[in-house]
Amino acid sequence: PHSSKSSGNAGNDLEGASLVHLGTDGIHPSDATAIIKVQLAQDGSGGLPGTPRSAAAAHLSGNLLAQMADSPFVHILMLDHRAIMAARTTLRAMAEFGLLMCWYYLCDRTAVLGEGDKFYNRDQFMFLFVILTAVAVGCSLQVVKPPQPALLGRQQTEEWKGWMQVLFLLYHYFEAKEFYNAIRLFIAAYVWMTGFGNFLYYFKTNDFSIGRFAGMMWRLNFLVLFACVVLENSYMLYYICPMHTLFTLMVYASLGIASHLNQNRVFMLLKLLCCVAAVVVLWDIKPVFYAIWWPFTWLVGYTDPRKPGDDPLHEWYFRSSLDRYIWIYGMLCAIMHPWASGVVNWIDGLPLFRRAATRTTILSICGVVGYVWYTNIYTLPRMEYNKVHPFTSWIPITLWAVMRNMTPTLRLHHLRLYGWLGCITLETYICQFHIWMRTDVPDGQPKQLLVLIPGYPLLNFVLVTGLYILVSHRLFELTTALKTAAMPSSNQLLLRNMIILAVAGTTLYLSVYGGLNLFGTKSSDGCRGQHEQAMAMSCLVAMLASRQ
Repeated sequence: PHSSKSSGNAGNDLEGASLVHLGTDGIHPSDATAIIKVQLAQDGSGGLPGTPRSAAAAHLSGNLLAQMADSPFVHILMLDHRAIMAARTTLRAMAEFGLLMCWYYLCDRTAVLGEGDKFYNRDQFMFLFVILTAVAVGCSLQVVKPPQPALLGRQQTEEWKGWMQVLFLLYHYFEAKEFYNAIRLFIAAYVWMTGFGNFLYYFKTNDFSIGRFAGMMWRLNFLVLFACVVLENSYMLYYICPMHTLFTLMVYASLGIASHLNQNRVFMLLKLLCCVAAVVVLWDIKPVFYAIWWPFTWLVGYTDPRKPGDDPLHEWYFRSSLDRYIWIYGMLCAIMHPWASGVVNWIDGLPLFRRAATRTTILSICGVVGYVWYTNIYTLPRMEYNKVHPFTSWIPITLWAVMRNMTPTLRLHHLRLYGWLGCITLETYICQFHIWMRTDVPDGQPKQLLVLIPGYPLLNFVLVTGLYILVSHRLFELTTALKTAAMPSSNQLLLRNMIILAVAGTTLYLSVYGGLNLFGTKSSDGCRGQHEQAMAMSCLVAMLASRQ
């Protein structure tokens, strides 16, 4: 999703320009590279005229070093006024992002703001969702612009994510344990969309570029990285992020390998079968899963400090295994999308009586299947349901997709309020831990509620929720703005930025960590606190070093 605001334009050419244009030699480094490439092509020896190939390669390496020396980071360190003015949008975004991370810490790890116990009332839970849906229908019902209503269009899937996210968040806020099975389905639907949406994009564009991939990883992990380092949390506390990252990587790999054969449907089905076989080996044979992931325990390991255990990979295995197949079903649905679109268009074109009879038949079949699934699967106790969820979650997802797209009117209309919330699901998921509820300790689950108005739980809910949604939306916009600044479309500039970010981040980390040791600054977790504080400070400044 894209923000409705422009993050990088400030109304003048200088601000939107890359600072590599400010070199004193008057030649853009990318132009120098182009000249070298022309010379290489013109010279039969493979190097510059009269120069061996190795010298040409050295020249290219020198050009990369020149780009790094001419980067915005260096210009700003030299207090170059033009550089500072050109980067002021990025600097402003970084400052605001840093302040919001301070708000994270203030709300979650200090006693400045109050906390309260969770309480659950089914009537209140359902009332809030019904009221919000009524507002969405009354104030944000919109019509899709294209004249031909699309099957599972972007507006519809964003709406889908939005209303699921509302229920998901209310489930956590009120600790509505009776909706556990429904929440498992919602998470499966998110993973299904990962397979469905990414497959459609790669299948249509064949865009497996490094820039696109880097941007995807930035979107999924930028905010969670800072949440981890600022609050000393493990990556797996926010398990949705590693799950989506893993399944996104698997979709990318399955389509990126032999991508020139993706248009062959038989070959694509063989790819899907290979994906199923890989899942069986990696997850259904548990020792294989542990053997592969044990070296990465530092990344995906997790132990709840309130319920310590001796298996740090249990949480990662449990969470990822629940939805290990549904992303493949998402890709299968994407393959069948053109056929399914043809079917619904054919039904739309039938005479009135046949059209009504066909839709009634389909809805009746959906009703019977849904009833059997609900009575035999959904109502199972939590532990028993978890065992069958990986093999049955596709049923309600399919039923919802069919019923939601049954008529052109349903396909044409969408609720923009839920669609807007669907665009910021990642931010609302991460923010809920720290500025809507409280975890209190590193790696802790959000067991308490943030309280700004003691004694008035409903008024407090309204105020805290408003601030929470505002901050989530701003973090979404800031993530987009900083991605635009740090992730250029040019692979060469992207490489430059990644090198600068790594060097600057490492240097700053060592400097800050040394300073914390020197002055004896420690968190409640001792040495780990110093590592986290150093990393948080170094990451923020390293972002500036990677400014395009």
